[in-house]
Amino acid sequence: MKRALRLLLGLLLLAPAWSWAQPTAPPPPNGQLTLEQCLNFALQNQPALRQARIDEETNEANIRIGLAGWLPQINLNATGQHYFQLPYTVFPNADGVNVPRQIGLKNTSTLGLAGTQALYNNDVLLALRSARPSRQFYQQNTVGVRIDVVSDVSKAFYDVLLSQRQLDVLNEDIVRLQRSLQDAKARYDAGIVDKTDYKQAEILLNNSVAARKQAIEAIKAKSAYLKELMGVPGAQPLALQYDTLKLMREAILDTTVTLEPTNRIELQQLQTQKILQEAQINYYRYGFLPSLSAFGNYNAVFQNNNFSDLYSQRFPNSYAGLQLSLPIFQGTRRLQNLRRVRLADQRIDQDIVAARNRINTEFEQALSTYKGYYTDYLIGQRNLALSKEVYSVVDLQYREGIKTYLDVIVAQTTLRTAQLNYYSALFQVLSSKVDLLRAQGNLPTSF
Repeated sequence: MKRALRLLLGLLLLAPAWSWAQPTAPPPPNGQLTLEQCLNFALQNQPALRQARIDEETNEANIRIGLAGWLPQINLNATGQHYFQLPYTVFPNADGVNVPRQIGLKNTSTLGLAGTQALYNNDVLLALRSARPSRQFYQQNTVGVRIDVVSDVSKAFYDVLLSQRQLDVLNEDIVRLQRSLQDAKARYDAGIVDKTDYKQAEILLNNSVAARKQAIEAIKAKSAYLKELMGVPGAQPLALQYDTLKLMREAILDTTVTLEPTNRIELQQLQTQKILQEAQINYYRYGFLPSLSAFGNYNAVFQNNNFSDLYSQRFPNSYAGLQLSLPIFQGTRRLQNLRRVRLADQRIDQDIVAARNRINTEFEQALSTYKGYYTDYLIGQRNLALSKEVYSVVDLQYREGIKTYLDVIVAQTTLRTAQLNYYSALFQVLSSKVDLLRAQGNLPTSF
C-alpha cells in the first residue's frame, strides 16, 4: 500500500515536468514535401494557429468561471478571539435602574459553514446566454487562422517552386549559351566569322550566370519565408516535391460558381458578434429585475474562560433563508449602458453591410485576376511550344550557314522569355486560384 502511494505521489510530481518538456515543434518529415504535407505540418505547428487553440481553451475556462455562479457557493469560516476586558451591556435592575454589567467569556471560537445558491441573477444569466456564441466565436477565429495559414503557405509554396523553375530555365539557357559560345569561338578561329559573334555569346552567358545567382538567392529567401509560415525551425532543411502535370490540372477552376457571402468566415464572425451583443442588450434591459438567492449557515460556537478548555463544550446554531436584492435607483446608469450597447449593435449591423460589400469586391477582383492569369497561362503554353520549334529551326540553319548568329540570339532570348513567362503564368494562376477560393469561402482547410 505504501509503495502504491509513493508511486502515485511520484507521478503527480513528475506530471508538470512532462508537460513542460513537450517539444514545441517536431521536425518536418524527411525527404521532399508535397503541398499537402507542407499544409498538414503548418496546421499542426504554426504558432498563430497554436495561439488560436490556446485562445479557445482560455475562453472555455472563462465560460466555466461564469457558469460557476449557478452552482452552490460553500465557505468554511473560522474565528477565534480573546477578551482582555469583557464587553459591558446595560441591564435594568429590580428597581428599574440601568446597571452596566460584563457578560460573556474571555475566550471565544466559532466554526461556521455557509452556503448560498443563486436562484436568479442577471450576471450569471448573461454568462449562460453568452456561453454558446462565445465558444462559437473562438472556434470561428481558429477557422479563420487556418484559412490564413492554408492561403499563405500555398502561395509561398508556389512562389518557391516558381523560383526553382526559373533557376532550371536559366541553367538550360546557360548550357545553350555555353554551346553557342564554343561554336562561335570555333567559327572565329576557323576564320568563318569575326569575333563579334562569340563576344555577344559571352555577354549573354555572363548575364545568364548573374541571373542564376539572383535566382539561387531568391530561393533561399523564399524558402525561409515558407519555413516561417509552416513553423519549421530555421536550421531545418526544406525540399519540395511537385508534379507539373498535376499542377497544370489543378490550375483549372470553375468560374461560373456564384458568390455566397455567408460562406466567408469573416461574415460568420460578425453574425456571432451580433448574437453576443444581443446578450449584452438583454443584460441591461432586464437589469431592473431583482436578484434572488437562498442561503444557509451552521455555526459551532465555543466559549470558555480557560483557553485549555475552550473546545470542551459546543454551542451550535443554524439558520436558512432567502435574500432579495432590488436595484431602485442607479443614477440612469442602466439606461445609459443600454443605450451604449444598442449603439454598438447598430455599429455591428453596419460592419456586416460593409463586410458584404468588401467580400463582393474581393470576389470580383480575385475572379478577374484568375481569368487574366489563366489567359496568360494558355497563351504562354502556346508561345513556349512555338519558341522551342523556332529555336530548333534557327539553330539548325545557323549551323548550316543559312542564318546569322544574331538570329540565334533572338531565338534563344525568345525561348528563355517564353519559358519564364510560362512558368510565371502557371504559378500565378495557381496563386490566384487560392485567392479566388478564399474569396468564395471555399478554400479547404483539411487535408
